[in-house]
Amino acid sequence: MEWIKDADAGAIFRNSARYTSLILALCVIVYALFSGYDDFGGDISGILNNSLNALPWVILFLSFFIAWHWELAGGVIVIILGISMLYFFNYRETDFFSVATLLALLNILLGIVFVLSWYYNKDND
Repeated sequence: MEWIKDADAGAIFRNSARYTSLILALCVIVYALFSGYDDFGGDISGILNNSLNALPWVILFLSFFIAWHWELAGGVIVIILGISMLYFFNYRETDFFSVATLLALLNILLGIVFVLSWYYNKDND
């Protein structure tokens, strides 16, 4: 892939991985907060009581935060979390098999893009 190995490719990989991961993490955390809050009263106290539902997604957000600063280490962590999600959500007979598979594969892809970003930017930093 010599045709893509330049500073522009590194910037494209870096920006696409960063902003896609930010949007993904925020959407999933907001969904997790609001997905069951009506069972707890449907107001602010319901959101606070349902906040434990968002804790695993906060871990994913933290892994994206690590990847923003240290792309290689964070990218590997995101890939490992994506593979773990693929196993945990899809092989335990959940009700949302296709959504969980898509989310896990997207995390694996984002981790790969973070690693590629590190590869193309390692000489520029």
